[in-house]
Amino acid sequence: MTKDIASVTLPDGERIPKLGQGTWEMGEHPSRRKAEIEALRGGIELGMTLIDTAEMYGEGATESLLGEALQGVRDDVFLVSKVYPHNASRRGVQHACDQSLKRLKTDRIDLYLLHWRGSVPLEETVAGFEALRRDGKIRHWGVSNFDVDDMEELVGVPHGDACATNQILYNVARRGPEFDLLPWLAGRKMPAMAYSPVDHARLPKRSPLDDIAAPHGVSVFQIALAWVLRQPDVFAIPKSGRIEHVRDNHRALDLQLSADDLAAIDAHFRPPRSKRPLEML
Repeated sequence: MTKDIASVTLPDGERIPKLGQGTWEMGEHPSRRKAEIEALRGGIELGMTLIDTAEMYGEGATESLLGEALQGVRDDVFLVSKVYPHNASRRGVQHACDQSLKRLKTDRIDLYLLHWRGSVPLEETVAGFEALRRDGKIRHWGVSNFDVDDMEELVGVPHGDACATNQILYNVARRGPEFDLLPWLAGRKMPAMAYSPVDHARLPKRSPLDDIAAPHGVSVFQIALAWVLRQPDVFAIPKSGRIEHVRDNHRALDLQLSADDLAAIDAHFRPPRSKRPLEML
């Protein structure tokens, strides 16, 4: 039995959890496998049922771990995976998706993303995604690491406007998307999926986040995650391989940041005043 948590709405009206789970670097160390599976399943029980992975992660090892972790609970999960750009031809996505489905031990992926822009024409990739959707192998498709010009080109190709989301690097320390990309997505009712929402645990050693966290009795990472989650059109996929950290992430949903908190964050982590190139990890 999973708990209900806050949600965002995809362009077709389907609601998905606002806080999910990332899996980057999971499944690559046998000694951590048991703890990582426990963390994933614990997150599902807390309602963090959106889980993101990619064929790139561990060259399939992460998808295999996830396939094991989801046994018996697959129908409770909104499953996301990503295809390499060099596999993103019309025929290439068919093969790549089939391989991911085998590793994930499932018959469908709920959201399939192009991991980043490559040399394959977008029209060809979209045609492949649409074929996978017609065949029932994927339910939605989207992109990752696309800036505004990429998104404009995407929606201009046949069926490109069926894109469900854009997964981007976005957190309190990397606010470039606020200038134009987030407004562009919001204008098309397309939520943004924030990866590395606590900057891969590389936030500054000292910042206003510390002063905000102390009265709440939480960590700066929970404050940083709450800052991302406060936005109505953004959902986040923090990665944690330990159940304790998953529970900490979940608590960020209940943190309320005051106007003074937000002003202090803006003074230190300044919002963009001009266009910045989209960052990637």
